[in-house]
Amino acid sequence: MQNLALIGDIGGTNARFALTDVSSPVPSILHELTETDTEFHSLRDAAQHYLGTTAARPAHAVLAVASPVEGDDITLTNRDWSFNRGALQQALGLDHLQLINDFAAIAWAAPHLAAGDRVTLHGSSATPPKGPITLIGAGTGLGVALLTGSTARGWHVVPTEGGHASFAPTDDEERWIAAWLRTRHGRVSNERLLSGHGLSNIDAALRGVAPVAAPAPQTGSRRSKDVVDAALSGKDPGAEHALRRFCRIYGAVAGDAALLHGASTVLIAGGVVLHFLDYFLASEFMDAFTAKGRHAGYMQRMAVQVITNPNPGLLGAAVAVRSAPAKA
Repeated sequence: MQNLALIGDIGGTNARFALTDVSSPVPSILHELTETDTEFHSLRDAAQHYLGTTAARPAHAVLAVASPVEGDDITLTNRDWSFNRGALQQALGLDHLQLINDFAAIAWAAPHLAAGDRVTLHGSSATPPKGPITLIGAGTGLGVALLTGSTARGWHVVPTEGGHASFAPTDDEERWIAAWLRTRHGRVSNERLLSGHGLSNIDAALRGVAPVAAPAPQTGSRRSKDVVDAALSGKDPGAEHALRRFCRIYGAVAGDAALLHGASTVLIAGGVVLHFLDYFLASEFMDAFTAKGRHAGYMQRMAVQVITNPNPGLLGAAVAVRSAPAKA
């Protein structure tokens, strides 16, 4: 008999829901549904709508949310949703509601990813990957997490807000981009460059678009998707330059995170690079990743892989619901 739990991956753009059979030893994703940010005004509404599409009435849930998970009042970082844990649990008719950071969920998923769920960019392609593992990914925001341990000794997930660490330019062009972003936002975090809006920001800065202080809308900029399409067309050198710079910055930031974590493996997640995966794999990412001066050789020994599984957050939530809440 199935023992179904609700799982969710709530990001800045999409809310993904599914069920998982907790009685099964293998984490499963059943009846998956993706809801966009324009469909619902709250997480409660989105979750209730999903439950209404199924006959299940789960008593337990694990929801991965794109924000710090502290206390009972949660505000998503890149989405206009706020909620109270207890009120949401009551509204959904749950006996237990566990909240975890969205990149903590991807970290939970990492040891359970099949070989076909990862593409090797550099080094070992071992399954499961060797820890410590740095997870970093540009999506609507920039997520960072750390996974320590091993299959034999058990894994421990450390959620972080590393995507909001300060950006460290490496050359004059990046200093120009940072100055552009400083005019617009004041402080320049890595997420301002490596996220759904990051490529758009880089492209606008390199094209000399005059920055406008936030929250006023930035005129003259192109959507990141349009920059990617123009770059891959081979007909827009400016867009290709921006995309190439994006990949270099991504490599430098991922390398910094790996140094801080003492990583053996780095897993690249998030939906952004999946839109130009072939370009990314052939990019200057690894050049910037390993350009750490006296520790270049140390960086060369790390394995770097890209997660291609379409739902690592849901998979991680399915793993977490089988684990003690304290480990999340």
